[in-house]
Amino acid sequence: MKKIVFITPPDARYGFSLAGVGQVVPAREELPKTLLELTGDPAIGIVVIDERLVDAPVQEQLAETERAWPGLVVVLPAPEITAQPAEDYALRLIREAVGYQVRLTL
Repeated sequence: MKKIVFITPPDARYGFSLAGVGQVVPAREELPKTLLELTGDPAIGIVVIDERLVDAPVQEQLAETERAWPGLVVVLPAPEITAQPAEDYALRLIREAVGYQVRLTL
């Protein structure tokens, strides 16, 4: 069975490893070399790259790799970071005590 390897930036260092999936966290300048090494390994069948690492030179290398390599190269969309409003401490305590959300107007 072929392996799946994820190439991610440092902020996702432990995410895929915790799930038992192969993960590589190269420096940006090492990404082309890392991609060549992974696609040269006969045990690897799928390489997934975080889209935050894909720039113009890497995009060209991916196009060449897709033509020549029998495996699959996938670009993973970056996670959206949305700012969550901070929950008011008093409202959280009331919700926990009462058991449902209470809307207070002051």
